[in-house]
Amino acid sequence: MTNDNIHPLQKSFGLRIKEFRDLKGMTQEDLAEGAALFRTYLSRIEMGHANPTLTVIHALAKGLNVAPGLLLEEPEILSIPKRKRATSSISRGRVDKN
Repeated sequence: MTNDNIHPLQKSFGLRIKEFRDLKGMTQEDLAEGAALFRTYLSRIEMGHANPTLTVIHALAKGLNVAPGLLLEEPEILSIPKRKRATSSISRGRVDKN
């Protein structure tokens, strides 16, 4: 699915999930675990690329500890912020032997 084919309701819902997740200081992994979902599916929901069922909406609400109806309100953010790239190299567990 290209960005041109994202349904506005799906995008709005995904932004609302991201908004609540960020407010609660949760990672996608945290929420996915709390809602018993795959993290990749949660990512697709947040990007507006998935159309979650009512059961999934309730699972997300439970994972976020909010009423399901709150997830259906308009989000306050208009888009998902771009990720910031690290300015230094990421450690891969290697030890510098200098």
